[in-house]
Amino acid sequence: MVTLRLSRTAPGLVEVLGPGRRFVLWVQGCPLACPGCMSRDTWDADGGGEVTLEELTALWRDFLDLGATGITVSGGEPMEQAAALADFLDAARDVAAAVGCEADVLVYTGYEEDELAGLGPAALRLADSADALITGRFRVAEPTRLAWRGSANQRLLPRTPLGRQRYAGHADRVVENTEMQVFADDQALLLVGIPDRGVLTQAERRMRGDGLTFGGGVSWRP
Repeated sequence: MVTLRLSRTAPGLVEVLGPGRRFVLWVQGCPLACPGCMSRDTWDADGGGEVTLEELTALWRDFLDLGATGITVSGGEPMEQAAALADFLDAARDVAAAVGCEADVLVYTGYEEDELAGLGPAALRLADSADALITGRFRVAEPTRLAWRGSANQRLLPRTPLGRQRYAGHADRVVENTEMQVFADDQALLLVGIPDRGVLTQAERRMRGDGLTFGGGVSWRP
């Protein structure tokens, strides 16, 4: 049975991590440990929880029913679970095709494109399963307003005809304001997107000033 270790999936459609309305998942485990990462809770390879390929594909089917047009894979570091992710993406495309949806796939990786071959055939297979990649380690000292990227060194690389169609014009697109979405329930507050430098700390201070506390901690601190 194929399984993936995930940190989380977004509870609703996301519009700030790629074009259109997207199903977003964050894998668990990252050996790169970029300073300033907002998702330090995804670093531990033993954290998160396991999900089967069948369970994740069923969830993707539900998101298609809601109007999803793409999948974004982030983390954590997706290349750490490349084979299982590639299996999922193959299944996800079959499910989308069955309902007449041409869904695109965007994969974030902290590795550079020329590093992927050194990670082995599974990493190359995952890269080939993506319509577009965003590559490069997060560098906290290089803030950027480039769409969907956390630092100026990161590159958006369309890899398929669908990728070139959907991501044309976005490689150098600059956004004026922070693009974030907020999902909340009784247990957690999930901030999705690429925040400007200092925004998370400011938000934390403001919420504390309003009497809100972070009993379970925050993702950007160990």
